[in-house]
Amino acid sequence: MGQKVSSIRNLGPASDATFARAGITSAEELRTLGPDAAYEKVLRTGAKPHFIAYYAMVMGLMGRPWNDCQGAEKAALRARFDGICARVAETQAARAPDGAIEAILDQIGVVARKG
Repeated sequence: MGQKVSSIRNLGPASDATFARAGITSAEELRTLGPDAAYEKVLRTGAKPHFIAYYAMVMGLMGRPWNDCQGAEKAALRARFDGICARVAETQAARAPDGAIEAILDQIGVVARKG
């Protein structure tokens, strides 16, 4: 099986379960997929998007501490993250029954909660 996903810097034990739900069960699989494809798979399981978790994973795959991400590099990662989220939301919306788009947008934090 190889090393757990949590053996990658910045990723803890909860990461093992999160990535396993997406079919990624080892650090080697995560490295092979790359951060963007792996994170997209995670989001497709219904996980909520979380920018810090995304860039912590990216930094960890580079062997860097999560808080090493700053400035232009962080802005570029934010653009990649937003692109991943948009692709997942678009695919889910295309597959959703009529009227379900609001639920999907709410799930990813685009629509303000009512009440």
